[in-house]
Amino acid sequence: MRYVSTRGQAPALQFEDVLLAGLAADGGLYLPERWPALPPVAWRALVGKRFAAVMRAVLTPFAIGFPSERLDRLVADSFAGFAHRHVAPLRQLGPSLWLMELFHGPTLAFKDVALQLLGRLLADVLTRRGAHATVVGATSGDTGSAAIEALRGRDGIEVFILYPHGRVSDVQRRQMTTVPDANVHAIAIDGTFDDCQALVKALFADAAFRAHHQLSAVNSINWARIAAQVSYYAAAGLALGAPDRPLRFVVPTGNFGNVYAGYVASRLGLPIERLLIATNVNDILARFLERGDYRAGQVSASTSPSMDIQVASNFERLLFELLGRDGAAVRRAMQGFQQSGALAVPPPALQEARHLFAAARTDEAGTLAAIAACWRDCGILLDPHTAVGYAALRRLPTDGTPTVLLATADPAKFPDAVERATGIRPPLPPRLADLGQRPERLHRLANDLGQVQAFIARQRANRE
Repeated sequence: MRYVSTRGQAPALQFEDVLLAGLAADGGLYLPERWPALPPVAWRALVGKRFAAVMRAVLTPFAIGFPSERLDRLVADSFAGFAHRHVAPLRQLGPSLWLMELFHGPTLAFKDVALQLLGRLLADVLTRRGAHATVVGATSGDTGSAAIEALRGRDGIEVFILYPHGRVSDVQRRQMTTVPDANVHAIAIDGTFDDCQALVKALFADAAFRAHHQLSAVNSINWARIAAQVSYYAAAGLALGAPDRPLRFVVPTGNFGNVYAGYVASRLGLPIERLLIATNVNDILARFLERGDYRAGQVSASTSPSMDIQVASNFERLLFELLGRDGAAVRRAMQGFQQSGALAVPPPALQEARHLFAAARTDEAGTLAAIAACWRDCGILLDPHTAVGYAALRRLPTDGTPTVLLATADPAKFPDAVERATGIRPPLPPRLADLGQRPERLHRLANDLGQVQAFIARQRANRE
């Protein structure tokens, strides 16, 4: 199994090298050279298995070359810090409607499911190679804390997480800025998440800087993270009748990584009938599926800040498939998008996307109404991101097809929004109860590549 860049001008790599590289040298994203598939008999053999066994099975076709016994141990170890023994339990909302709770990890967000493993994979490869890495990432809220938790205190790894100043919740910020480990650096950027993401891509695009500091990535541009996220689609499907019964997923998403993992699950052979993308007012993905117009707008701040994104990085991976895996065509499209903020796909490609994907947009009033409705009807508190999905879920036909809403964060991470909607302020779990009193350590920088590069270089020099 080799991996190729969506832009067609970077060398094909093996799994471990893709894990370390993150972004391809030509600015593209890595994808398998060919799609593997699990036959129905292999899926049936996983029915009733524990979550770690399911993750191990779906990772195996993608992790060719990684020592098998080490992968077994690292997957098993990844869930030691989860508060629920089933890792991602299902709760029934109604006839054929289910909520999959992905927030029982150490930072209370779905990112933990993949990042707890990704941190271990990175550390394992670096140790075996006697190498070090500078991990850089952009976060709209949850990825940063999950990455920090997975990598804090690890030898040979320096972590630099960029987040938009004033555009994450207090809990999200403190989960990044109160970590005392010396290898962790939380950077507040004066800008939006899209600005942070652009800075990270620019860091990787500077070949000399990238090589000197051995840059690596842990957000969803890293293929290994996407592959690990396939596990919860597989676990939900197996619990609800797959591979002998199709199902649907409703996925709150901003950067297209969470829902793209569902696409990968379908390519692997999971019978997914529909992936419904739930977006907030930053609705570039909904507009694309409705009108074929992928056009960046101004980022609007919302109560679901992890979705306040207008440039969805992982969309490029889907675009690669829609354009016939033509790297040159993707490269032209992305260059045009960088210049004009817009791109269009041919009508047949748009129809292909609509075969699996649909989208629904929910505004701020609708988000709060969805939180209130779920509490009233089901007795379950939702965070505002999952509430965007709940609003979308209620628009689907009730035809008996099992439908799973992915719950992306614990409502306690967004207590203000939940309290506004329900009058209830959800408490943090005991292990995080003193989060508001812990001292913060952060660095505020302008939206300027030179400043970010100088800061990384200075911190690296201080630690060497």
